Amino acid sequence: MNFTERLGDRLLSNTRSDRVRDVAALTRRSVRSKRAMFRAEGPQNVREALRLALSDTPPPGLPGLDAVYVTEAELERHRDIAADLEAVSERGGVFIRAVTAEVLAAMTDAVTPQGMLAVCSLPSLTLDLTFARVELACVLVRVQDPGNAGTVVRAADAAGARAAAFTSGSVDPFNPKAVRSSAGSLFHVPVVTGAELAEIAAAARHHGLGILAADGYADVLVDELADAALLRFAGSAPPADAPYDLSRPTVWLFGNEAQGLTDEDKAHADVAVAVPLYGAAESLNVGTAATVCLYSSARAQRRARS
Repeated sequence: MNFTERLGDRLLSNTRSDRVRDVAALTRRSVRSKRAMFRAEGPQNVREALRLALSDTPPPGLPGLDAVYVTEAELERHRDIAADLEAVSERGGVFIRAVTAEVLAAMTDAVTPQGMLAVCSLPSLTLDLTFARVELACVLVRVQDPGNAGTVVRAADAAGARAAAFTSGSVDPFNPKAVRSSAGSLFHVPVVTGAELAEIAAAARHHGLGILAADGYADVLVDELADAALLRFAGSAPPADAPYDLSRPTVWLFGNEAQGLTDEDKAHADVAVAVPLYGAAESLNVGTAATVCLYSSARAQRRARS
């Protein structure tokens, strides 16, 4: 009997069981905080949670894996995940159960459940550990939309950032919608939550990081900083008034969707920087702006290391 068949022999089909209610309750922030657990839904999140659990030397500050629930149909569809599940099962310490589609639907708040989910432990991370040996990071300041939160974490991951922080008053990045939007990146990028911006800025500066504030009304454009960094790399002198070197270790601040960053927020930064709008759009979504800014730093840093 193979692993999938063994799982099928212990199928969870009762939508009213305590276990189903416990997983469903993780939709609420108060429950996630009390139990120090969150729910990660969909094949990509489960795949990355399993890979992290199978790592011999997982990086500090990332989530742990507690349980995986999967429909038999989805397990057949994703043979790589089935193989990782079997490997995790052999190691022990993770509850793994096949479930019916009805049970999975009862566990999640998603309109269209994706066939599998993991229950994971919230990471334990100090600000000092967050910014130690980090060259690129981002801070979300009172960002409210979970989709935006997950998108920024995903963009940070793609750009090679090694830390993300959410200030007090921000959406919980471990909200199920935010986790789905992150597409597995929460298992790559250490995330700290609930700190005040002043504390975050102090920790970043302690570890030698500069701070840039993304501000749509700033006089300095990210293109100008990128051009100056390219001139430095080419051996030419950048403009004398270039206010910041993008190749240095950097933390980017991204503000609330409606209000952006306040003057008090921007006072923590070395420079406020705008993404130029060449067309008729009034503004950029915070996820899009974050992608442009983070990649501008990442390109400059990679060139400087080459």
